[in-house]
Amino acid sequence: MILSIAILTLVTAQRLGELVVARRNTRRLLAQGGVERGAQHYPLMVALHAAWLGGLWLLAWNRPANLWWLMGYILLEALRVWVLMSIGRRWTTRIIVVPGESLVRRGPYRLIPHPNYAVVVGEIAVLPLAFGLVGFAVVFSLLNAAMLWLRIRTENHALAGAATGAAAPQT
Repeated sequence: MILSIAILTLVTAQRLGELVVARRNTRRLLAQGGVERGAQHYPLMVALHAAWLGGLWLLAWNRPANLWWLMGYILLEALRVWVLMSIGRRWTTRIIVVPGESLVRRGPYRLIPHPNYAVVVGEIAVLPLAFGLVGFAVVFSLLNAAMLWLRIRTENHALAGAATGAAAPQT
């Protein structure tokens, strides 16, 4: 039980810390002339992630953690650090396009498109599985897949508009 509470506390602290960094980066990018896309679906994404974390607190705080799944989650967090270090001050939880900026093509961004979303897909499934919450992992993975379908479409559209110099309409 103590290990489960410690894990959930660390994940919560990490997420809150990421929101602070994202907010700071968002303000800076907007001040540089950046334009936000997909603002309409942002509250849904925040609600999904808050429900995921809240659900874990509700269901997992007193469950034993499977160390193999937990090691998988730790590996995902190492990949997250690589993603965040690669994109640097341009990382945010919102879709912000700064005119004239080129796409990041280093780190995992040279290997796959949207590596941060790939990590999130893993996190949404693996952490609940570490606590034996298979149904929870499936439900939130499906909800996350729907969210990412919309988000990636919006982001690709925004980035394509930025690459051609055209104003991508907000979707």
